Amino acid sequence: MKNGFFRGHGLGNDYVVMDPKELSFSLTPSRVKAICDRNWGLGSDGILALAPSKEADFGLRIFNPDGSEAEKSGNGLRIFARYLHATGKTKKTHFTVETKGGLVTIALHVDRHGDASTVTVEMGRATFQPAALPCTLTTSELIEQPIDVAGQLLTFTGVSVGNPHCVVFKPVGQSWSREDLLNLGPILENHALFPKRTNVQLAVPTGLKELFILIWERGAGETQASGSSSCAAASAAVRLGLVKSPVTVKMQGGQLNIQVAQDFSLTMKGPVAEVARGSLSPSFVRSLR
Repeated sequence: MKNGFFRGHGLGNDYVVMDPKELSFSLTPSRVKAICDRNWGLGSDGILALAPSKEADFGLRIFNPDGSEAEKSGNGLRIFARYLHATGKTKKTHFTVETKGGLVTIALHVDRHGDASTVTVEMGRATFQPAALPCTLTTSELIEQPIDVAGQLLTFTGVSVGNPHCVVFKPVGQSWSREDLLNLGPILENHALFPKRTNVQLAVPTGLKELFILIWERGAGETQASGSSSCAAASAAVRLGLVKSPVTVKMQGGQLNIQVAQDFSLTMKGPVAEVARGSLSPSFVRSLR
């Protein structure tokens, strides 16, 4: 389908998938912003673009709604996996995908309707080293480091799971509000400690193997759910001894299961849904030029 798209979501975190070979235009930052605009465009938390790969079965480029490019997305990978299966680009239930944040292995769980409604992703290995995010602090690991946020002193744990994350915990029994997220999220995302910006999770342990997180995504803002954020928060909580693996990470959009191995290799399992398929109108495509 010329200028076609596939829309899906993972726990309310929605992406549009496109094959650049089927587009009459290139995906520049300004065009990505126009397509993702929820008032003037198609509306999306980002665009997933099929890409060639010499190392994996498929390649994937992930664009944020502000036009920037992300290294990895857990929900995006589940949506991309469903797209590949639903559109007949693969009949396999196990395959690999190359992202800017590394190569991942995917397993599809096909339901009785023939839909890949649940997907497991081997997300790679978490690291707490400053250079991996990057972060300008001089320390061996970003474990419970102080950070000044508009005069408020917080403690964060920095994690890279192929993309950067800043996790801030509150003790059991306390909670974060949406107002906290809207106030702290953009400041932490753009903090001088993170020269390439960062994703942000405000987290609270809610059980021996359970977390609740609020999410501010780099380049997207407040987000209902995030696979990579769940992986980052789970690995940080396990590293700090706050929870044990496997971790159920609860978010506004739902929950994901994250297994954190002893070497901090991560496995994410969660639902994914297809919403629509269609094509951009000729007049909208003309407006992109």
